[in-house]
Amino acid sequence: MAAPAPTPAATTAPKQGPIDEADVNEWKDRFNKVMANPSEQINSKSPADAQPWTNNFWQFFNPLETCLMTCFVPCVVFGRTHHRINKSPTLEGYQPINTSCLLFCGSTAICMNWLPMTMQRAEFRAKHNLQGSCLVDIALACCCGCCDVVQMDKEAELRTQGQSKAGVQEQYQAQGGMSYPAAAAAEGEQKQ
Repeated sequence: MAAPAPTPAATTAPKQGPIDEADVNEWKDRFNKVMANPSEQINSKSPADAQPWTNNFWQFFNPLETCLMTCFVPCVVFGRTHHRINKSPTLEGYQPINTSCLLFCGSTAICMNWLPMTMQRAEFRAKHNLQGSCLVDIALACCCGCCDVVQMDKEAELRTQGQSKAGVQEQYQAQGGMSYPAAAAAEGEQKQ
C-alpha cells in the first residue's frame, strides 16, 4: 500500500518565530570581529571628514511616541532600528519581537546591553561617515541608553529615507494648463 500524499500544510516549512538565523549569524560575526582585536575596536575613531549627527543626542523626547516606547520597551526600538538599517528602510517585514530585540533583552538581563548598542552605533557611524569614536559610543550607551537608542532610531529613519524612495517610481504629474494646437488656435481667431 502506498503512503498517502502529504497535505499542503505538511509540505510548507514551519514558521521560524521571532529568531532569524541570518540575524543570529550576523550578530555572532560582529561580536567575533570585535573580540578578535578589541584594542583596535576600542581605539577606533571616525575619519577627520566625518559628518555631524543630524539628530541631537539630548532631544530624545521628540517624537514623544519613540521616547515613550524607548523608556518602556527599548528592545523593540533597538530591533526596529536594526531592521531599518540592515533589512528594509521602509520596515517591510518588520516584526516588533525579532532577533535584535531578543538580543537586547538578553544582554540587558546580564547588564551588557551597552555592547550591542555600541556595536550597532559603530557600524552605523562607519556606514554613514558620522562623527564619534568607540569610547564615546560606549559612554553614551552606558550613561544614557534611552537617549542613545532614540537618537539611533531617528538618525536611521532619516538616513534611510533616500534608500526607500529610490525604489519608488514617480507618479504621473500634469504638464500644466490646457493648450490648443497652433492650427486650432488660428482657426479660432479667424472666426472672431
